[in-house]
Amino acid sequence: MKKIVLSALIAATVGSVAASATQFYVDANGQVFTTAGEGRVALESKETAWYSHAEKLKFNALAYLGYTNTDYRESGVEDTSKFELRRIYFQVKAHLMDDPKSYLRVTMDATTKANDDSVSDQKEEYQAVILKYAYLYLNEILPTTGIELGIVHRPWIDYEEHNSWFYRNISKVFVEADNSAHLTNSADLGFDIKTTTPYFSSEIGMFNGEGYHNKEDGKGNSLEWRATAHILGTGKKQKDKYTTVTYWDASFFGQYNLASTKHADSNTPNTDDLIWGGLHTVFNTPEFQASAQYVKSQDDSDDATKVYRYAGSGYSAHAVARFGEQKEIAAFARYDKWTPEQPSGTATADQRTYIVGASWQQNHNVQWVANVTTTDIDAGSAKNGNSYMITAQVEF
Repeated sequence: MKKIVLSALIAATVGSVAASATQFYVDANGQVFTTAGEGRVALESKETAWYSHAEKLKFNALAYLGYTNTDYRESGVEDTSKFELRRIYFQVKAHLMDDPKSYLRVTMDATTKANDDSVSDQKEEYQAVILKYAYLYLNEILPTTGIELGIVHRPWIDYEEHNSWFYRNISKVFVEADNSAHLTNSADLGFDIKTTTPYFSSEIGMFNGEGYHNKEDGKGNSLEWRATAHILGTGKKQKDKYTTVTYWDASFFGQYNLASTKHADSNTPNTDDLIWGGLHTVFNTPEFQASAQYVKSQDDSDDATKVYRYAGSGYSAHAVARFGEQKEIAAFARYDKWTPEQPSGTATADQRTYIVGASWQQNHNVQWVANVTTTDIDAGSAKNGNSYMITAQVEF
């Protein structure tokens, strides 16, 4: 019953009262369906029937549940040990048009927020639900090309998470990770035009620039892009099929941010432009994957004493080896290095991250990951230390 109520609440964001009801069925595991089948029992209720204008509604959820113990190296910094809800998505797609590949998507994301209530130290953080995606996707506005309108994907991160770095449950990708480039995030208000062919795919879009969870001041926009060569002709086949498809990709990606508050800090109180770009390649077989990238960013300030903390250069590389009949077991390692620019006359301080771990895909719905993440910042930082992590990724 809880699943039905939750589904109905989300459905309310994309539909309203219409003319026909939906019958629900439940199996022995408690999973709810909208079609009859073997082992499924019809749920009977005297409550008002659930209606929707959409011909089809698709629900799914994704959660990263974990435990992290961190041994800090800097003096005066206490070690930590805690359970974590790193992320939980709940998503609905409403298929509203004759083309089944066009839809409205709404995704809610649970995250940790700071509490303004300073009365108690125990209230400094709490779990909140925020809107991550809310967009209309129109398929085939041109041949092999569609468009997202609303709070949409930004061009790079979604590609890398589905074609190269498959362990978002323990670390963000290089351009988003806090101790690495930390240049952008995954969603923003705007539009994203996507083209996909066997040998080439691309995304190009215009956005507010600050990202979905930053203040948007309306003083400038961001032009963002990705262009990928699928050298083995697998551009339409490889997404989420890494254990069955061999592919080799090479990408050029980046952003031109105009006057964005995302990149302002105490060193640059007035927003300027930030321009960055990167090169990325990934080679994948069912048994093995190797990937590397290089990113360079620069600010647009004429004052050498004012440099964004986001300006700099760096690279990231990782490798994965897979074992087992279904390639369900994997060992992986990743290395990030970022060198931020500093004001004139100030020495640079490299930031390095090392990740080593192993994963087990228990079934289609559950993955387990164990890893160690080491943070090493030359200038010394309260972040320096080793984090020992256990993670369960659950999706349906």
